[in-house]
Amino acid sequence: MFELRLMAPEDRVEMLSDALDALDALSVSVEDADAQTDAEQALFGEPGMPPPKDGWQRSRVIALFADEALAKEAASVLALQDFFEGCEVLGIASVPEQDWVRLTQSQFAPVEITPEFWIVPTWHEPPEQAVQVIRLDPGLAFGTGTHPTTRMCLRWIATRGTLGDQRVLDYGCGSGILAIGAAKFGAADIDAVDIDEAAVSSTVLNAEANGVQLKAGLPEAAKGTYDTVLANILATPLKVLAPLLRSHVKAGGSLVLAGILERQADELKEAYAPYAALEVSDTEDGWILMTARC
Repeated sequence: MFELRLMAPEDRVEMLSDALDALDALSVSVEDADAQTDAEQALFGEPGMPPPKDGWQRSRVIALFADEALAKEAASVLALQDFFEGCEVLGIASVPEQDWVRLTQSQFAPVEITPEFWIVPTWHEPPEQAVQVIRLDPGLAFGTGTHPTTRMCLRWIATRGTLGDQRVLDYGCGSGILAIGAAKFGAADIDAVDIDEAAVSSTVLNAEANGVQLKAGLPEAAKGTYDTVLANILATPLKVLAPLLRSHVKAGGSLVLAGILERQADELKEAYAPYAALEVSDTEDGWILMTARC
């Protein structure tokens, strides 16, 4: 395969990408041409907020073609178009053959939750000190144990010692990792729910791979009250869901919330004040875990 590399100003990137797609590019990617320089521009806003800009001032547009002839033809055709003004062909280069599966796998190593509790991809052996292990590979749904919010929730579960036959709800389950963690630590009746059907399917498959029993479904599958309610989402939906999540926690039960930045602690406390007294139970890399005994 061959890469056609182009330089484009912000207002030409979308038209250029569409043209490359029409010219049979296998894929098109866009990078900040000024990345790792003083001119680098961040495009990612805070969670729940729109990005500050739609594109970079200068972008590298990289199109992948099946062979060199197609890449050269695309470069020639583009150079004749009016919209190519201000753009530049940087070059055409062959893409070295790689074992992409092995390369991808190398990016995902076992993740330590506690010294005895680990998340381990199927292509790795568990560490010798691992007493409890969740087998989980990267997939379509959020939650592989690499994000601080997931680790903090799992750490909270692990430090309970045992969930002793509890009824547990994982609201916004993603990959099902928290529900599986609850099962590994003794929970007997577990509901895992998500608005994304792909997440529900992922949760079912991951539970089977880990030999644990749980029920997965859409949010309406959550019924009644639970000893523990886990919700690793983001601050804005957590605020909206405050009365619903609290209604699912039985008297004396635990509410465990994540997906919250440190600076959002007070607004979460305020949103949940009519229902529960939240407190910060853990922090990691600017994220916090908030819990309440109801």
